[in-house]
Amino acid sequence: MGSASIKKNTVYNIIKTASTILFPIITFPYISRVLQPDNIGKINFGNSIVGYISLLATLGVTTYAIRECSKVKNDREELGKLSGEILSINLFTTVIAYLVLAVLLLLYGKLRDYRLLIMIQSMSVLFATLGADWLNTAMEDFKYITIRTVAFQVLSVILMFIFVREPNDYINYAVITVLSSSGGNIMNMVYRRKYCKTKFTLKCNFKKHLPPILGLFAMLLAQQIFTMCDTTIIGLTLGDYQVGLYSAAIKIYNVINQIACSIFVVTLPQLSIAFAQNHSEDYKRILNYFLDFSVIVCLPCVIGMFTLSQEIIILAGGSGYLDAEGCLKILSVTLIAGSASNCTFNANLLASGKDKICLLICVTASVVNLVSNIIFIPLFGIEAAACTTLASQILITIISIPFIKKDAFSAKSFVSLAQSSVACLGLLFVIICVKAIVKNELLRLLCSAAIGGCVYFALLIAQKNRFIMQMLNNIRAKIKAINKREE
Repeated sequence: MGSASIKKNTVYNIIKTASTILFPIITFPYISRVLQPDNIGKINFGNSIVGYISLLATLGVTTYAIRECSKVKNDREELGKLSGEILSINLFTTVIAYLVLAVLLLLYGKLRDYRLLIMIQSMSVLFATLGADWLNTAMEDFKYITIRTVAFQVLSVILMFIFVREPNDYINYAVITVLSSSGGNIMNMVYRRKYCKTKFTLKCNFKKHLPPILGLFAMLLAQQIFTMCDTTIIGLTLGDYQVGLYSAAIKIYNVINQIACSIFVVTLPQLSIAFAQNHSEDYKRILNYFLDFSVIVCLPCVIGMFTLSQEIIILAGGSGYLDAEGCLKILSVTLIAGSASNCTFNANLLASGKDKICLLICVTASVVNLVSNIIFIPLFGIEAAACTTLASQILITIISIPFIKKDAFSAKSFVSLAQSSVACLGLLFVIICVKAIVKNELLRLLCSAAIGGCVYFALLIAQKNRFIMQMLNNIRAKIKAINKREE
């Protein structure tokens, strides 16, 4: 469980995350202009409904499976038995989820116009269950995950430009989106045999699996309410156009937030192993690596999103989405709160198996978020939804802090936070200068990112930031190794 493994997997996951950022950057400006806010609103409203069904289908399986399978990944027979039982439980819950969806589509009149769209989007739920991608993550096979993800994203981009040409093509867009997200899961049904034989079984150890799965399900239900209720309430109270505006801001926010969150996927299996084996020093080392990465990535993203919100929206969706600018500014600040909750809640409490505490925190934050959305969205619009998201992330962090071990994070991580803050001042100065000189929105955004990014990392190097210096040392070592082989 060495540093090299984490760093290599981090690189693969960054590549995968970068691709999930690059392809939306390519496609979203095109899709948002072709489909227009109303149809973008329909797509995202449908996704919000499918999100609840997906939650019921997956239950708490994904996090539980990654955590438990990573502990027995070196025992092929035990891994096969465990993964088969988890997959079987997941299939049962998926059938129940589809029955609930059928009842909703038949009885709830508001969803009548969305039936075909939701049925198409819901196919991703079935493929996610059959694919059992949690096994790849537990085995830390991030190379395969990255290659597979990039390949299907390239395919989806090609299909979008061919089959999405006018506003009524939003159904085609939904089909292509399902293919993009589910193609890899179809491949998994064959690929996972390299690890073990995962077979359906009726002989599941429900007594062992169900309590933690249901506990995680309750926590994920609270998280889903937290992340999806704003879009649902906007759709029910303000209409498709406002959903389209809010979805544009959320799309940009989520794309950038994925970078900071990508490190959690890499570190969860090894954090779980370190905690289970009582390797406290390994646990602290991985945890602080997580914190350093989050700080260095998050802070410049916040500065960039807040100061260049107008340019980002024009590039991403066009001037028709400029009413979402205020919402995006609020969400940019949410990146800080989100990274803080990610470090305290996900990387610490969740990875260490403190499920009951995690459940309590999630339920509290989600109830506050839901009630706030119901009260304030009809009064203040999409900006209220962004504010409640920010407030809830702050609440999660505040409640989590008392349950964290006092020596979990080292003082050096807070030095990294100070160094990154200083470097962000240089980034901010560059952006202000570029905005004063460059008039074209696209050129302004590109210059700010390129010049500001160079200044930011140069200042981190000048301060000898430990994370950046480690990365540079690793690169130098690999270059020397290559040169020696060539000699």
